[in-house]
Amino acid sequence: MQIWVDADACPAPIKQILFRAAQRCRVQLILVANHYLATPPSPFIRSMQVPQGFDVADDEIVRLLASGDLVITSDIPLASEAMEKGAIVLSPRGELFSADTIGARLNMRDFLDTMRASGVQSGGPSPLGQSEKMAFASHLDKLLAGLPAG
Repeated sequence: MQIWVDADACPAPIKQILFRAAQRCRVQLILVANHYLATPPSPFIRSMQVPQGFDVADDEIVRLLASGDLVITSDIPLASEAMEKGAIVLSPRGELFSADTIGARLNMRDFLDTMRASGVQSGGPSPLGQSEKMAFASHLDKLLAGLPAG
C-alpha cells in the first residue's frame, strides 16, 4: 500500500499526521501538488510537483495509484475515480468514502456547482476542527494497522 495525497488542498495538520504515520508504519507517502511542497527528510515521504492546470494532480494520482492504495482527498470526483481503480479513499475530515455513498456525494457536488454557477452563495466548508482531526487519525490508524511490520 502507498498513500497518495491530493496535497493542494490538504490541511497542514493532516499532513503532519500523515508524516508521522508514514514514518511509524514505514509506508510510502506521496504528496501530489501543482506547487513545491517541503517534506520532512525520510525515505518514506516524497512530494511530486505536477504542472499547473485543472485536475492535473488528480489525474496523476489516478494514473499512478494501484488497487489497495490509500488516497487522501476531499475532491469527490477524484475519490470516485480512485475507488473505481480499487483504492481506499479517506477525506482530510475523517470521512471514509464508500461505494454505497459516492454516487450521492457526486450528485450533491454537481447540484452545488450548478447553484454556485447560478449565483447562489453556498459558503465553503467550516474550519477543520479537533474532532475531524481525531476522526482522520483514527481511520488512518485502522487502515494502516493491517499492514505488515517494517
